[in-house]
Amino acid sequence: MDFDELDLLRRNDPAWKLLRADNAPLVLGFLREVFVDDNVRSISASELIGRLDDELYALNERLGEGTFPRAAKAYLDDWAAPGNGWLRKYYPAGSDEAHFDVTPAVEKALTWVDSLRERSFVGTESRLNTIFELLRQMAYGAETDPDVRLAELYRRRSEIDVEINRVAGGDFAVLDASAQRDRYQQFAATARELLSDFREVEANFRGLDRDLRARIASWEGSKGELLDEVVGNRTTIADSDQGRSFQAFYDFLLSHERQNELTDLLGKVQSLDVVGEPDPRMRHIHYDWLDAAERTQTTVRLLSEQLRRFLDDQVWLENRRVMDILRSIESSALKLREQAAPALTCELDATAPSVALPMERPLYTPKAKVQLDSAGITAADEDVDASALFEQVYVDRERLSDIVRRELRERAQIGLSEVLGRHPLEQGMAELIGYLSLEDPAFQVVFDENTREQVHWIDGTGVERVATIPRATFFRGSSSGDSVGGRA
Repeated sequence: MDFDELDLLRRNDPAWKLLRADNAPLVLGFLREVFVDDNVRSISASELIGRLDDELYALNERLGEGTFPRAAKAYLDDWAAPGNGWLRKYYPAGSDEAHFDVTPAVEKALTWVDSLRERSFVGTESRLNTIFELLRQMAYGAETDPDVRLAELYRRRSEIDVEINRVAGGDFAVLDASAQRDRYQQFAATARELLSDFREVEANFRGLDRDLRARIASWEGSKGELLDEVVGNRTTIADSDQGRSFQAFYDFLLSHERQNELTDLLGKVQSLDVVGEPDPRMRHIHYDWLDAAERTQTTVRLLSEQLRRFLDDQVWLENRRVMDILRSIESSALKLREQAAPALTCELDATAPSVALPMERPLYTPKAKVQLDSAGITAADEDVDASALFEQVYVDRERLSDIVRRELRERAQIGLSEVLGRHPLEQGMAELIGYLSLEDPAFQVVFDENTREQVHWIDGTGVERVATIPRATFFRGSSSGDSVGGRA
């Protein structure tokens, strides 16, 4: 890049502006803690303002009053302003409260800041092996000659046979400590970069959607050509290079066998002694990938639905204009039909008069006031047993939701039977019904009517009770009902 391009980026790029900002440590530190470390993709304005207000109070207490004099809402509005673009402010469907999400510029700035840290160990071997593997995949993946591909497959099979014979004879090499640390460092860096790339992929999908809308708004051809251009190709976003790459990743990650393999591999790698202090996020990084991918997939689906509604509105306006033209032609034809006998024609404002009599409108009628006579009331002498009023069972649904949320912190789904195995029923059937009717934005309940399971509990009299119910499973994430529910 030359001087002019670098100067343009320095003045206009949001990530560069963030690094040059006076309160860059506050912005980067707070947004990393809220959005990046916890993999949060959407948070309400009230919750974000509350967390930032606590952060500002702590900083002002430690650094001195007036270090950050503005209110939390003012800071958030400034960070979400078009001139900065560090936060994306939007209103989700069905909600009248603003929500926030960080933009790819914050992820880029955090990646550059992380690269400034001094590293005690810099591995190179694993990256060289990755380069060779990528080159081999590209070279032989694009080969059209079957003989060449067969020769490569035979060569790889011979190498595997040689290694099998060596291992069978007890002759095999084990990765030393430096090689394992090298590969773990590259794995952790790539995993974090992949998670941060999802926000940029989602932003690029929105850019493709804006380009399509601009093409529709500026269309000057016929309606048929417009429908052939856009409606006939509703998969424009998914057919882009980025869309195909993302769909391939999403299909790969949704494989049940791949998920089990990833879980086993991550557990083994995190338990290696040579790694030292492993990154705790890496143990469940594939669940974070799945959550971010489902959020991106939901965004693509919503954009397609909005695009279709936009096109339907355009078609409706065109049809209305055609109907107005037809009615104008019919009106003109009626006016000209009997011009040969003008003396017999007349014009009427309507086919029938509209009569509205003033006395037909009802007058105001005040509401009748009921007089209550409280005199002569005496207290009853009966002795009423009020113990039944205190025997009512109250089920705290918030406590049940909190139990399910805690169980879903380290997994994507959990069955009701497993939840009850860890937290037995204390209030019997009422508590069981409470679990089955939970509604929480943090998870979703899916029922399998084809599979039945039994739930056991001990009632207040010491008798064991059994209930047969459809299998119920709790899934983490509000937008994952269709994709995850299908796997159940």
